[in-house]
Amino acid sequence: MRVLLIKTSSLGDVIHTLPALTDALRALPGIQFDWVVEEGFAEIPTWHPAVANVIPVAIRRWRKNLWQTFKNGEWRQFKQRLRDARYDLVIDAQGLLKSAWLTRYVKAPVVGLDKTSAREPMAARFYDRPYAVARGQHAVERLRQLFGQALGYAVPAGLGDYGLDRSRLLEPDSGLPFVLFLHGTTWDSKHWPELYWRQLAERMIGRGLEVRLPWGNPAEKARAERIADGLDNAVVLPKLNLAGVARVLAAAQGCVAVDTGLGHLAAALDVPTLSLFGPTNPGLTGAYGKSQVHLAADYPACAPCLQKKCTYRPTPEDQRQVDTEREWPMCFTRLNPERVANQLGALLLAKEHP
Repeated sequence: MRVLLIKTSSLGDVIHTLPALTDALRALPGIQFDWVVEEGFAEIPTWHPAVANVIPVAIRRWRKNLWQTFKNGEWRQFKQRLRDARYDLVIDAQGLLKSAWLTRYVKAPVVGLDKTSAREPMAARFYDRPYAVARGQHAVERLRQLFGQALGYAVPAGLGDYGLDRSRLLEPDSGLPFVLFLHGTTWDSKHWPELYWRQLAERMIGRGLEVRLPWGNPAEKARAERIADGLDNAVVLPKLNLAGVARVLAAAQGCVAVDTGLGHLAAALDVPTLSLFGPTNPGLTGAYGKSQVHLAADYPACAPCLQKKCTYRPTPEDQRQVDTEREWPMCFTRLNPERVANQLGALLLAKEHP
């Protein structure tokens, strides 16, 4: 059976789809998926044994320069590739109008979430078979249920399996045992205070661990350098692609992450990870997998606010208790470095003595 899967972005959403592929492969041995995915994430589907071909799409880039996209033929070539292939089924796992639009170019039945389940209800109009999947569940479980209904099998009980082979990523590392700090994220409101990262690094180094800091853009590199400044066993890594970050993650003793796509990658690789949530809700999109611990801010005034920018205004009492210039957003003051260090220490201890 050949299935075309459309799940284009984001990084976390792409990773959340992997357990559904594992379920499908176990229920229907020999099934093969071709996966339409944003070009920046195209490497991830190749890590799963159920994926035969990856079809990169560049919607984000194409939108920025529509004329150039039509002129250079990229859009035409993409459509032609979909039209020429033969599939038994198309699964739109994105549930957006932009993903549903791509299904128009495939000669096969199209399935997806119904109008009560999809993020954009209008997308369901494009599907031959829309399915209901209850909201209020983790994204991984919703995708597993969609695939089960679409392909006709019962979703296995228990935690989903990403189906990745960590041994392919492991490389010899003769350095100190280390923890990885995934400090970069897209929303301003999701950033754990830089002061806290620095204090946590000092605590981890004091326990005999090395701290490694990846980065993906100049602002993240500058932050990593400030966190590591003057600390002998804090290392700012060179710029890495996704495979490079995955190799570092696979060798780590543990990881501390904010709400970021790389945190989901850590979960997919079974790396013990402590994820810090301020404005977002870990129950719906938190790191999913073994040895995953969430610390969610319970600041009563607003968290979780689901806002990309913090709009909270500190009170005089707030300003007496914390340095609001450096300890911000305010909700994260409930997740101070001492609490995080203690929780991380317990997580690492559990790994050593399962």
